[in-house]
Formats: sequence, C-alpha cells, structure tokens
Amino acid sequence: MIDKLLESERQAKQNTGNAILNKAKSAKDNDEFYTTYETVENEVAHYVSEFKGKTVLCNCDDPFESSFSKYFIKNFNTLGLKGLICTSYCASRVLGTDSSLVDMQGEPLSNDNGYVLVLSKVSETITPTSTDKEVHEFLQSQKSVRKLIGDGDFRSDECIEYLKLADIVVTNPPFSLFRELISLVTEYEKQFLVIGNQNAITYKEIFPLIQENKAWIGYQFGDMAFRVPDDSEPRETRFWIDATGQKWRSLGNAMWLTNMDMNRRHERLELTKFYDAEAYPRYDEYDAIEVSKVANIPQDYKGVMGVPITFLNKYNPEQFEIIGEANHGSDNSFDLFKPTINGKLKFKRILIRNKLPMGAMING
Repeated sequence: MIDKLLESERQAKQNTGNAILNKAKSAKDNDEFYTTYETVENEVAHYVSEFKGKTVLCNCDDPFESSFSKYFIKNFNTLGLKGLICTSYCASRVLGTDSSLVDMQGEPLSNDNGYVLVLSKVSETITPTSTDKEVHEFLQSQKSVRKLIGDGDFRSDECIEYLKLADIVVTNPPFSLFRELISLVTEYEKQFLVIGNQNAITYKEIFPLIQENKAWIGYQFGDMAFRVPDDSEPRETRFWIDATGQKWRSLGNAMWLTNMDMNRRHERLELTKFYDAEAYPRYDEYDAIEVSKVANIPQDYKGVMGVPITFLNKYNPEQFEIIGEANHGSDNSFDLFKPTINGKLKFKRILIRNKLPMGAMING
C-alpha cells in the first residue's frame, strides 16, 4: 500500500483552500513545543504490545528533527513495526536547520515545503542506542525523505491519504489544532497517542470521547519540558536556556490522550474518606457535592460529585461513571451547571458517580 501511494503521490488531491495552519501561526510562541525523546520513550513504553505489526503515522513531525521520528526509527525493529510515516508542515521553525541534510532528490531541506518520510523496513544496525547522526546517515542512504506536493498540513487531502494507511497516530500537534487532529483520527477510526493541553479535556470534541470511554488520559499528566524555537521570546517563568543555547519551556498542564488500553486504567482508586454533610457541601444549582481533592472522594457516597479535572488521571471506568462537567453551565450539552456554593464560584469540575460505593448508605 505504501509503495502504491508513493507511485501515485503526484496525483494526490490537493486542498488549496485555507488549510495553512493560521491558528498555529498567529500564536506561534504558544503553539510550537517540541517534545523530548525521553517524553516519547517513557510514554510509548506502556503500550509496546499495541505496536507490533502496525504502521505508525507521526503527522506533525519533521522526519529528521522530531523526537517522534527518531524514536520510531530507532525502535522500528524492537517494536516490530510494519511501517513508519512522518509528515512535516512547511512553516516548521526547526525544519532545515541542519544544512547538511537533503531530500531524496539531493536538494537541501527547506521550510518552503512539507516533507514525508515513508519506511517499510529499517536496517538492523539501527537500534534504540543509535545516535541521531547514525539515524540521519541511514535516512540519507535510503533516500527516504521526499517533498510533499502540498504544505504538509495534516488536514490536507494529501496527508489524509497517508493517515488512511496508518494504524496508530503518535504526535504532538500545535495545541491550537489539537481538537482538529483528534477529530480527524477518530473519524478515520485510528488508534492514537497524542500530546495536548489539559484545557482541551473539556472541549466539545474531546470530553464526549472521555465520557463514552472512547479516549482517556495517558501516563504522563502534568509537568513536561519542551524545546522551543530559537526565536522564542523569553518568559518570566517556566523558561530557560541550557548550556548548548537551546531554549526550553515547561508546561504544568500537559497530558497524553490515547485510545490504547493500559494497565493503570483498570486500577481501582483507593478511597479512605467517608461522606459527611459538613465536609462535602452541595452546589447551589445542582444536586451534587463538592469534592475539592481527588484524595477526598468519599467511599460511601453514591450520588453525583464534582471533582478536580486531575481525577481523570486516576479514572477507572469500572469504578466510576462520568456524568458531565460543571463550568459555565452553558458551554455545551455536558456542561450541566455553574459550580457555585453559597454564591461563590468554584473551579471547573468533572461530575462523577461511584459505581461501587462502600456501604451505599447515602442516596445523594
């Protein structure tokens, strides 16, 4: 299938409309976060069995520079992959920064073009301990990186043709386009493992997937460090420059979202608290109690509870049911009410019910 696609690539339909990542360009300093190799390695380690015999697509990734590309090339044989496809967007601020790299036509890489890497095999000499230089040399020897006809926007017709060939999508899209990428991969019924911002959890495109157990939070949830482009503006917090001159930013609310099963999703959350009316006040507009910390979820309460969004990192669908959210009370069909108590607004809450309450003495 991959060979057939390469042969007919010049005839791929082009999306000549507005697919130029305008949102990402308009907020580039808040959108271009480049994932570390360790972040990819540490997360994928929990899903190794899912990758055997599969074709992986990294559709927001420079074939030479992306940590996703490097990881799956180095681990191609270890994971038992069938294929690897990586596509990059033409406006990447890291693409082409190494002037020694060329595409399969021998032309230097340029951010005027999108590029695609397609591999159906990797030399046994490339292993998880291979250096980046060895990976670059392998790619150059294989002449496996070519220009795309279009700009490399993952939403373009050309890139969607590559998506159709993939089994699993693993990437870190521009955060402003996270919901569009998830919508696309779910439309084509692909497995996925994607980095995003925790704020995306309550998007109308994302929350129903979590509520219906069609997607869930991965292992890494919270602090993540990212490389950022050289022209990124310094910030007062969560910004630094390392000894090599590389600029970095960290985010305290990053996450992985996936639909690949994992052990932690089936681990029972140990509950130690018991319901007490004074300790768990009710909301003004809805029959539910406020639980300010995940550790304080009462084990004997079977009614609706409002819990912090961090609960989703511990969510076991066999133990709990997600009812909706409490935010503005009007954002969408699952935003059920504004979380106020005695007129005081609380933080956004996830609404849950315990399926297995101990004692079940409280009717809620």
